[in-house]
Amino acid sequence: MSKNIKQLFDELQKKHTSLASAVPVDISELPAAKRLRIKQLEQNPEDWFKYYFPAYVSAPPAQFHIEATIRVIDHPEWYEVRNWSRELAKSTRTMMEVFYLTLVGNLANGKKVRKRNVLLISNSYDNAERLLLPYMVNLESNNRIINDYGDQASVGNWTAGEFITKKGVAFRAIGAGQSPRGTRNEAVRPDIILFDDLDTDEDCRNADIIDKHWDWVQEAVIPTRSISNKLLVLWCGNIIAEDCCVLRAQKYADHTDIINIRDADGKSSWPQKNSEADIDRVLSQISYASQQKEYFNNPMVIGKTFPEIIVADCPPLKSLPFVMIYADPSTGNRDKPGAKSTQGNSRKAVWVVGRLGTKYYIYYGFLDVMSSSTFIEALYACRDYVNEQTHAYYYIENNTLQDPIFSQIYQPLIYEHGLTHPHGQLGVIADTREKKDKWFRIEANLEPKNRNGQLIFNAAEKANPHMDRLITQFKSAKPSSKQLDGPDAVEGAVYLIDQKYYAGSAKDIIISKPKRNPKYFG
Repeated sequence: MSKNIKQLFDELQKKHTSLASAVPVDISELPAAKRLRIKQLEQNPEDWFKYYFPAYVSAPPAQFHIEATIRVIDHPEWYEVRNWSRELAKSTRTMMEVFYLTLVGNLANGKKVRKRNVLLISNSYDNAERLLLPYMVNLESNNRIINDYGDQASVGNWTAGEFITKKGVAFRAIGAGQSPRGTRNEAVRPDIILFDDLDTDEDCRNADIIDKHWDWVQEAVIPTRSISNKLLVLWCGNIIAEDCCVLRAQKYADHTDIINIRDADGKSSWPQKNSEADIDRVLSQISYASQQKEYFNNPMVIGKTFPEIIVADCPPLKSLPFVMIYADPSTGNRDKPGAKSTQGNSRKAVWVVGRLGTKYYIYYGFLDVMSSSTFIEALYACRDYVNEQTHAYYYIENNTLQDPIFSQIYQPLIYEHGLTHPHGQLGVIADTREKKDKWFRIEANLEPKNRNGQLIFNAAEKANPHMDRLITQFKSAKPSSKQLDGPDAVEGAVYLIDQKYYAGSAKDIIISKPKRNPKYFG
């Protein structure tokens, strides 16, 4: 017995034993009560999942789980891409839905029809077989399925990578590039095609491989379907590169679901399972770039515009004539619309930037998903950082899209925070300049300075996660980048610093402290 086969056999044995003990049945249940129970369970998929798969339902579902299941059950003909983060149960939820569709069915042409031919496709045959293993184990050892829907395992058509149940449902594992032609279950062509982790990091580094895999999907896999029968296509996988098959699939999907480990407000997207403390712990153990790829569907590949960043000591603040504290609320990347999704990608940014001679220094700041209150607290924290070492100007970006938020939310919050702050209120100015495309501003204004060694990131803050995010955003910056909020804030600060320098030499700038007006918000 080879090592791989032995490992698979041992894994099967463990799963069988564990599953059998996890799903006990009531052998004294009367037939009428059993029929009523099954009917009631089938009317509510979430109850059905919880009853038949208690070992997999470790926490109550999130709303996005419930909505996803409704979509695939309500649409016999459907194409969906699920870009769900790690730890959001992509494969598990999909497996339970497949069992529901093959054991119970969904409505097609006014009657309930069961799916009968399932293809599970992954980056290799071994991985596809591994992903198909839980299906096989449940059909063999899940006592509740066997008790309510009958014995499933058949003789002669039952191997790890391909099996047909006694009820006539076929399952087959296929690796990328393998021929799926002739995949039939009697006269039934595939009516469920699952793609699970088809993309790999290594494959995504080679555009020719991605082209090859995508051509195979389009020309060999999808055409195995019957034109007259309903087909469910589900893609499960993170967006791990700027070009990958799961990203290309979005163009053909009826629905694309991009769900990150945290939502647009920075909160756990599945709080019933993943607590804020647990997420913080996991993210603290990997780099910002890895966090973005694995948990936020945002692969941050090193770009060509800012390939090298200078991290060095900054001159004392007291040696500068003034600094600019620039805040970017980033209410949305309106100039860079993304994929079909309810999830937002923008972060708020506040940075302290100064200039001495021809060099620009990024001293300290914040870059994160923040509430409005936390955003204003970051502004005050930046003032505390500068203290009275030099003069400071305070600006908040306030374009036409942001203006109502600035006047109705930020100005009152600035005033309220100032009432209890030991140094009083901030005098914040709205930056109302008409800004052109975000990328072109960043590239035109900052790239030459960075290339010439004039853009310096504070070495004293290198371990600060906010500085780490900023540097990562710079290094990965390109026209297609989803996240440019940090560089955008730095560009705003540099632009305003230059305006003051160009108005006259720095030594000619006169800065006076205005009399405090308690009714002044900004």
